Amino acid sequence: MEGKDGGSWQRSPGGLVTALEPLMSVNDGAWVGWPGIADREFEPFENEGAWLVPVSLSEQDVADYYEGFSNDTLWPLYHDVIAQPSYHREWWESYVEVNRRFAEAAASVAEDLGTVWVQDYQLQLVPAMLRELRPDLTIGFFNHIPFPAYGIYSQLPWRRQIVQGLLGADVIGFQRNADAGNFARAVRRLFGYSAKGSVVEVPATDTDGRPIVRTVIARHFPISIDASAYERLAADPAVQERAREIRRELGNPKTVMLGVDRLDYTKGIGHRIKAFGELLEEGRLTAEDAILIQVASPSRERVETYRALRDEIELAVGRINGDYGSIGHAAISYLHHSYPRPEMVALFLAADVMLVTALRDGMNLVAKEYVASRVDDDGVLILSEFAGAADELKSALLINPHDIDGMKDAILIAMAMPKRERTARMRALRRRVLEHDVERWSSSFLSVLARTRPAGAPALETLDEAHAE
Repeated sequence: MEGKDGGSWQRSPGGLVTALEPLMSVNDGAWVGWPGIADREFEPFENEGAWLVPVSLSEQDVADYYEGFSNDTLWPLYHDVIAQPSYHREWWESYVEVNRRFAEAAASVAEDLGTVWVQDYQLQLVPAMLRELRPDLTIGFFNHIPFPAYGIYSQLPWRRQIVQGLLGADVIGFQRNADAGNFARAVRRLFGYSAKGSVVEVPATDTDGRPIVRTVIARHFPISIDASAYERLAADPAVQERAREIRRELGNPKTVMLGVDRLDYTKGIGHRIKAFGELLEEGRLTAEDAILIQVASPSRERVETYRALRDEIELAVGRINGDYGSIGHAAISYLHHSYPRPEMVALFLAADVMLVTALRDGMNLVAKEYVASRVDDDGVLILSEFAGAADELKSALLINPHDIDGMKDAILIAMAMPKRERTARMRALRRRVLEHDVERWSSSFLSVLARTRPAGAPALETLDEAHAE
C-alpha cells in the first residue's frame, strides 16, 4: 500500500497482524507500532478501516531497546536461559524510554473510556505507564512468549519494575496455564499481593486518593491461527500441484520430513538435525528413502548468538549431506529464507512428517498451520512437549527434544504409522485447530476484558459479534 509520506508500505506477514487487523477494522481502531525503519518520522495514516500510528525508533533504540534488552535480555531469560541473558543498564534505560514513547502515543489516540490491547514482551511497562497517563482506559496485555518460573525470573535486576508494569493492565493473557501460574508466583514473591487462581488484587487509590483494591485477571488464552485461510489454500488445485511438484523435485522419496522455524536457539533445530543424522549413521534411514527439508527463516542477524547459531546449523547440515547424501539425493534440503504462504502450504502438503522440536516455545503456530493445511487428513505431527501447542494438540506424537533417542524412535514410528492411525490422529488435531481459531482467541480475551470495563464505556465489538450481524 502507499504510505502517506510517499513510498510503499507492506503489511507484516506475522500471525499477530493477521489476528488483529479484522478487529481493528470493525472497531475503527488504531494500531500503534514501529514502522520497521529506523531514524524516520511518519505521520499517522488510515488503511483499510484502521488508523496506523507510527512510533519512531532511532538506530540506537533498535540496538539497545530491541536487539539488546528485548532480544538479548528478556528473550533468553523468558525461554529458560537456553542462551545466557545479558544485563546492561543502558539497555534497560532504553527499554523504559521506548515503552514510555509507546504509552504516550497510545494515550494520545485512545478515545475517552476506550480500550487498549498491548502486545508482547517488548512493551511490558506500557500498561502501568498508560494507566498513569489515562486512568479512564481499559487495558489488556498479551504475552506471546513464555513467562518463566520465579527461580529464573528472579535473575532479572529489574524484575519488580516489569511485574509492576504488567499489573497496570486489567487483563494479562498468557499462552499456557503454567505461564499464568509463574506470573502469579512472581507477584506474590515480589509484592506479597493476593494472587489466587486467575485473580490478582493490587492496592491502588481512587480519584480522591482513598485506598482501594484493583482486580487484575491473569490467565491463559492460547493463541491460534486463521485456520480457514490455510484450508482454502490447501484446497487450491495449484497449491496441491505444487506439493506434488516439490516431491518430484526431491526425487520422490518415500518420506518427506519438514521443519519450519525462525533460525532461533529456542527451536531445537540442532537437536532435530542430530537425531536425523544419527538415523542415517545407524543405517535405519537412507538419503534415498527419506529427506529432511529445513526452512530456517533469517532472524536477528545482528545479534552474535544468532550468527553463531547459523554457523553451527549450516556446518551440521554440510557434514550430514557430505557423509550420507548422493548425487541427486541430498539428505537435508536446507533453506535459509522465508517463503510466501502458498509455498508454505504446498510444503505442508508435501511433508509426510512435520517436526516441531522447540526447546521452549510460547505456542508454535507452525504446528497449527501444518494441521490446518492437511485437508487430506494425512501426515504426522511430531511435537515438543515444551511448545505451548502441546497443551492442545494431544493427538500429535509428543516428544522431549532433549531425548535424542526418543526423537529418533518417534521419527521411525511416524514413518511406519498405518494410514488409519494417521487419519484418526489428524482428524482429532484438525477439530481442535479449526474450532479454536484466531477469532476465538481474540474474542475470548476481549470478552474477559469487556467485563472489567467501567459503566458507560463504549462497547468493543468482537469478530464473533461482527459476523453475527
